Amino acid sequence: FVAGEHLRICPQEYTCCTTEMEDKLSQQSKLEFEYLVEETSHFVRTTFVSRHKKFDEFFRELLENAEKSLNDMFVRTYGMLYTQNSEVFQDLFTELKRYYTGGNVNLEEMLNDFWARLLERMFQLINPQYHFSEDYLECVSKYTDQLKPFGDVPRKLKIQVTRAFIAARTFVQGLTVGREVANRVSKVSPTPGCIRALMKMLYCPYCRGLPSVRPCNNYCLNVMKGCLANQADLDTEWNLFIDAMLLVAERLEGPFNIESVMDPIDVKISEAIMNMQENSMQVSAKVFQGCGQPKPAPALRSARSAPENFNTRFRPYNPEERPTTAAGTSLDRLRTVWKTMQHSVTDIKEKLKLSKKVWSALPYTICKDESVTAGTSNEEECWNGHSKARYLPEIMNDGLTNQINNPEVDVDITRPDTFIRQQIMALRVMTNKLKNAYNGNDVNFQDTSDESSGSGSGSGCMDDVCPTEFEFVTTEAPAVDSDRREVDSSSTQLGHSLLSWSLLCVALALQRLCR
Repeated sequence: FVAGEHLRICPQEYTCCTTEMEDKLSQQSKLEFEYLVEETSHFVRTTFVSRHKKFDEFFRELLENAEKSLNDMFVRTYGMLYTQNSEVFQDLFTELKRYYTGGNVNLEEMLNDFWARLLERMFQLINPQYHFSEDYLECVSKYTDQLKPFGDVPRKLKIQVTRAFIAARTFVQGLTVGREVANRVSKVSPTPGCIRALMKMLYCPYCRGLPSVRPCNNYCLNVMKGCLANQADLDTEWNLFIDAMLLVAERLEGPFNIESVMDPIDVKISEAIMNMQENSMQVSAKVFQGCGQPKPAPALRSARSAPENFNTRFRPYNPEERPTTAAGTSLDRLRTVWKTMQHSVTDIKEKLKLSKKVWSALPYTICKDESVTAGTSNEEECWNGHSKARYLPEIMNDGLTNQINNPEVDVDITRPDTFIRQQIMALRVMTNKLKNAYNGNDVNFQDTSDESSGSGSGSGCMDDVCPTEFEFVTTEAPAVDSDRREVDSSSTQLGHSLLSWSLLCVALALQRLCR
């Protein structure tokens, strides 16, 4: 042992540490702290990564299968009539997919446009003896709401589709935002004041020749609360975000869930076509009255009778006669997938509830680790920052403003962490959108205001700085934290092994020096 006047962090008493060793141990403290925070937040990060992947895959598969089912049914039911006009239906699903993947699509306008186009096509089919100009057909489409040629199906379907798709898209987007925020917040950059406090807590016992004495639990809490003060400030907005996610999860389980809308959409559209066919005479008469008498078709075409053009009356489709082709089989499989997803909704709700208060709980979770502190049962025989004795100062409250009198960490409470504030803003924006979605109000994810990610908006934001609540077109989990548990598990074990080995080396070196 030598006198410790040269020490800048540890107590300046007899020591076996040099200034260089203090510097190296400070760096080791920083790495260990970063590792502890990332490991402690592992649960919340993997929750959002894995659930986002599952929901996204499910909704995309559901859309694909609904389109296949409609195509198969309409080919069998309407034959060439459908085939010649299939792009109207293909465009409907293309727009639904575009909406779900973040496209700037107004669902109501898009659905109105679908029914207007369908009316134009069918109006020509039921009146083959006439020739209709583009202007005339445009006039016809204006009568969609007034005439209600498709009965009440468009109104009901509009309510169901908009509610279901708004909830689905917003929920998956919420999982993305939660994932991004958790990934970013878990990567901490400790301040110089925090690094000094960590070094003093974790390695000064070694310098005093007390390598087996661990920090007091309350001492650890004050150090961690000082180092993670900004992260704790995320908690209020995070909890509101989780509450909003839980509300939208209820929508996914309710009567407007996306499966109950998309599975029978082919039957509903077929029912609408039936209504149009049954009311074709009245519809045509009212259109002729409002838009004028159309011109007769050329002689060759007018010679054809309506039944020849309309080679089969639109007949009702019995849902019990679902096709037994690949599309039918896939729908049966999809129902099984949906049952699994219903369990998954319950599961994600439980996981979301567990993730509440996760950021303010970080210090407590870290300090519970027996590899870090002496625990609450050993308050006399622990390192208190100066010696092996009880830690007397009171525990600070959570958050930045409460660290003004933190006895262990120098915290500038006048300078909140800009990066954390940006994550708070990202959560606030997403929470508002989730609340809107719960109420059935459409949400535009392509905002170009300063709340956006800056992707294509000209905002000038860097991807790693601005809140990214709109980057969810990709279906893959980020490389930083994939859903492969085996990889996570092995990397965690490797991390623990490396950390344990480095600590053992430090301890042995110090013990030799202190003899």
